[in-house]
Amino acid sequence: MTDLGLPLIGVTACRIETDSHAYQKVTEKYVTVIVDEVGACPVMIPALPAGIHPEVLVRRLDGILLTGSPSNVHPEHYLGTPAENPAEHDPARDAVTLPLIRAAVAAGVPLLGLCRGVQEMNVAFGGTLVQRIQDDPAKLDHRMRRDVPFDWQYRKAHPIAPTPGGLLERIAGPGPHLVNSLHGQGVDRPGPRVRVEATAPDGVVEAISIAEAPGFALGVQWHPEWPRPCAGVDRALFQAFAAAVRARAARSARAAAE
Repeated sequence: MTDLGLPLIGVTACRIETDSHAYQKVTEKYVTVIVDEVGACPVMIPALPAGIHPEVLVRRLDGILLTGSPSNVHPEHYLGTPAENPAEHDPARDAVTLPLIRAAVAAGVPLLGLCRGVQEMNVAFGGTLVQRIQDDPAKLDHRMRRDVPFDWQYRKAHPIAPTPGGLLERIAGPGPHLVNSLHGQGVDRPGPRVRVEATAPDGVVEAISIAEAPGFALGVQWHPEWPRPCAGVDRALFQAFAAAVRARAARSARAAAE
């Protein structure tokens, strides 16, 4: 918790390479949603594996947001086939987020994964990914529309059905809930501790949680952070995350005072 009494939320970054310097990038919508919807103080977690220590972060942070990204988890982490375009990967981010996810869950640090973040959670706990959902004729095309104005790209694209009795249903109700869709990859085989929390009409996994996690650990395949203000299932997600973060911060404050 910060000196002002605000919970401190780590927000994962991506490493962007150029011909000159490398950059650490977090799209602003991810940090502003922490301020606006969670009521916390965001801090970037760089994709810098040589200098980032998960055990230090989980001692200091009150929660972690796993952001979406144009990049994908490298298939070497789930024994997948080589990607058609190796440039779509961010090995530095993988090296930070995958061990950080496991450390956060073990320590009970609240964890919310969005889009790439839900895929990272599944891979971190032994699951696999489907790399091109659109190649399956039985599935919808879940990718972002690039032939429409920006705001339309985040339109509600399809409903999701929460798993009865699951965490998402307890948070947002039985639904169905309408969500946006901007992804080409997704959860294929859930890891041994991964519970499916919601699916799309075509069976694509839309949300997961981690079984027997001592804290909040939920990931969703869509982008609840945009557009804003958040509403419906999107707002319910951030409210549940905020409650878990505040509870974690309060426990940490009490422990520090003893």
